[in-house]
Amino acid sequence: MLLENFNYDLPKKLIAQKPLPHREQSRMMVLNRTTQEITHTLFSRFPEFLNKEDLLVLNNSRVIPARVWGKNRDRDIEFLFLKERQKKEWEVLCRPAKHVRQGDTITFSSELIGEVTAVLEEGKRFLRFRSADILPRLNKIGYAPLPPYIKRKPRPDGMRTFDLDRYQTVFAGRDGSIAAPTAGLHFTLPFLERIRKKEVLIEYLILDVGLATFQPVRAEHIEDHQMLDESYEISSSTAAAINRAKEEKRPVVAVGTTSVRALESSAEHERIAPGSHSTRLYIYPGYEFQMVDRLLTNFHLPNSTLLMLVSAFAGYDFVMRAYREAVELGYRFFSYGDCMYIHE
Repeated sequence: MLLENFNYDLPKKLIAQKPLPHREQSRMMVLNRTTQEITHTLFSRFPEFLNKEDLLVLNNSRVIPARVWGKNRDRDIEFLFLKERQKKEWEVLCRPAKHVRQGDTITFSSELIGEVTAVLEEGKRFLRFRSADILPRLNKIGYAPLPPYIKRKPRPDGMRTFDLDRYQTVFAGRDGSIAAPTAGLHFTLPFLERIRKKEVLIEYLILDVGLATFQPVRAEHIEDHQMLDESYEISSSTAAAINRAKEEKRPVVAVGTTSVRALESSAEHERIAPGSHSTRLYIYPGYEFQMVDRLLTNFHLPNSTLLMLVSAFAGYDFVMRAYREAVELGYRFFSYGDCMYIHE
């Protein structure tokens, strides 16, 4: 398929710049894959779509405050901390990258000073620090790594605490992501308790969201695109619960495309293997799903691999029709926006 097939017109005013005051207030578009019907409701009614012993799977990777400004020869440089490569050494993305050279010393604070040990392509660098305690220092000075379509002034101190709270799921666990698993942003702890009271089973996995999730597709034919790797972990208890659900033909409901990629990456003959792995799984129309039966997801960028994944799950024509309808009805798009629930 051609990349241009996944483009759609989106007015800028529909790109959500802030979340709604309460997480559960979002609108929810509902897609029935069997009847090809589209209906509209609120996310607060999501539990009504779940039944006893359905299995809900969420990604509880925690977003790190990965956006930081450092000083190099009195010049301010913006950095995105991507991943710890080895003790005391991190891979980062910087801009303007032309001012960050091999051997430069970057000062983020009196406690966080790094040396550029490698210059990589597309603005990436390796930084080596004097201490291995990087995350505690990022928690003191870092900002939420909001995607570029959410507009904030440089170092928006007035919004720092707000975004660190709201660009994070309430059930986040281990640090590791540089972007939020946004479908999970709609949930609160009382809301999850409402779901449990329906005797719906809830399980968690970890996929550390990295550059692969929002890596732009530059290939004319989508089949020529290659995903970057992302790490994920599925515990033995979560794997066992999913395998029991599949054996008993109970639906597995994935919350977010990152949960989908973790589940499908570990699937073999409709069973999940527990453990920690990395994945480059690329899901686009034509893919045959083994584990996921239903999907809760946000609305995704044009020409993105996430839109391709959703199109693979619900059908290309159906999804693109739904997106056109969402635009017409003024749905709020992307990370801080509304959501879509796809079921059979």
